[in-house]
Amino acid sequence: MKNITADELRKMYIDFFVSKGHKQISGASLIPENDPTVLFTTAGMHPLVPYILGAEHPQGRRLTDYQKCIRTGDIDSVGDPHHLTFFEMLGNWSLGDYFKEEAIEYSYEFLTKVLGIDPEKISVTVFAGDDEVPRDEIAASKWKSLGIPEERIYYKGREDNWWGPAGETGPCGPDSEMFYDTGRPKCGPDCGPGCSCGKYFEIWNDVFMGYRKEADGTYHEMERKCIDTGMGIERTVAVLNGKKSVYETEIFSGLLRGIEALCSKKYGESEEDDKSMRIIADHTRTSVFILGDQKGVAPSNVGQGYILRRLIRRAVRHAKKLGIDKPFLSELSKIVIAQYGTPYPELVEHSEFIDHELIKEEEKFSDTLVKGEREFDKMLPNLLKGNSRVISGRLAFKLYDTYGFPIELTEELAKENGFTVDIEGFNAAFQKHQELSRAGAEQQFKGGLADHSEQTTALHTATHLLHAALRKVLGTHVGQKGSNITAERLRFDFTHPEPMTKEQVKEVEDLVNEQIKRDLPVTVETMTLEEARESGAIAFFDSKYGEKVTVYTIGDFSKEVCGGPHVTHTGDMGHFRILKEQSSSAGVRRIKAVLEK
Repeated sequence: MKNITADELRKMYIDFFVSKGHKQISGASLIPENDPTVLFTTAGMHPLVPYILGAEHPQGRRLTDYQKCIRTGDIDSVGDPHHLTFFEMLGNWSLGDYFKEEAIEYSYEFLTKVLGIDPEKISVTVFAGDDEVPRDEIAASKWKSLGIPEERIYYKGREDNWWGPAGETGPCGPDSEMFYDTGRPKCGPDCGPGCSCGKYFEIWNDVFMGYRKEADGTYHEMERKCIDTGMGIERTVAVLNGKKSVYETEIFSGLLRGIEALCSKKYGESEEDDKSMRIIADHTRTSVFILGDQKGVAPSNVGQGYILRRLIRRAVRHAKKLGIDKPFLSELSKIVIAQYGTPYPELVEHSEFIDHELIKEEEKFSDTLVKGEREFDKMLPNLLKGNSRVISGRLAFKLYDTYGFPIELTEELAKENGFTVDIEGFNAAFQKHQELSRAGAEQQFKGGLADHSEQTTALHTATHLLHAALRKVLGTHVGQKGSNITAERLRFDFTHPEPMTKEQVKEVEDLVNEQIKRDLPVTVETMTLEEARESGAIAFFDSKYGEKVTVYTIGDFSKEVCGGPHVTHTGDMGHFRILKEQSSSAGVRRIKAVLEK
């Protein structure tokens, strides 16, 4: 088995699938396009959902890429040896081309021939079947034909070997996961792939999207079956290099050395210090990628900006634990940019913005800590009057929730003044807060990935008309900074230095409605990005030279590079009405609008 770096793995994977007739496509932004259901791109397949649902991809039916991803559900678990918020996914897709047998064959060939993994170390899982979908004997049979013996093929249920649909209905299907045996002893008679003891390490997942779930709960086989596969770079590098943790790999060595230099402590000497170092390393890397994204966002109190603020402040808190008492994120960010600048040139391009925002947020959090201490001092006289020398969990949580004051610092101040803190009560209040947040997140996710209903399709087309109208009324400096569409409304962020006047809002609204009344045709063409720009199409992103893109033209009014979906003509879209025009961030305005039938 080969010892390889993340850069080498990325190249080996792409080269292998290009040799198998796949076209390399550019990874998408971390900020999902027109998808209100998730804050960040969570998997390689996420940007490809429209094509899995049936749209033709401009690059063809066999695709491969590497994609930056963020998952925020486990932020509080980061600090252990395994959890990450940011990670890279390698992926290859078949959009109605090859299916199960070829996908498994490619996976096995790459693992054993290219990476040199001993076939004896590989175990796999396949779908066990249930009342609605039969047992996946095709996948199991293919694994056997490749030499995986029956005792290393595990049949598992839906909770382990089924993907989707993302919403209530849509494409879904069984999957087959590949695990590497680390050589550790089994933890018990039931130990197998999926066991948390660490013996089996998942390194690849092939999803066979051959079914469609209907609204009545039934499953039908799809004519156009798709393959979605994924391999996490960080986890695979750890396996290939015989490491027990992703933090022991070269991926994190530069950051950890940078943290060691700041605090004069060594990684590996104290579990408590190690945990803080892992949190700082992970959260710094993730923050740099959010700030440096093509659609980079700044820290704020909502959405992606809130997650970013939370990551930065958690990193600062743990830096204080290590005795780092000066601004440090800007210094560490340079390590991340130097490490990832080649595969992700947007980080280099936005390095000034990254630096500025990290410095500003660290200063702001320092002010927060001062305010929190002041609030504690205000509470102290009343606390001293009482008989108890325990600060209630409710009060400690108020300091945390209202003022952003970390519980560890509340404990320190309490101790200095002869008090203890009811940590159980704080944890109970914190857990209740998490459950409410999770419920909100689940509500946000409920619609599934990239809803393509009639309403959202019309609203997506309306954003193109709105974009073109804004450029006509305000000037060509206007550029899209992001959009968010639900079935009820559209939200469109764009560059503009000042609030729009009432007259400008009305003029834009009238221009959009005029194009809807003209019943303009919406046409689609495939061309390279260079050709698209030469033809006058608006395109606010970069791709590899020669990569093909989809261009949507709306009559003589709008021409834009986009992935879809769109109406075929504007006449039936309804009446466009702007509800609100407001500031989104410095130099960026936001419009909320609806289509009324």
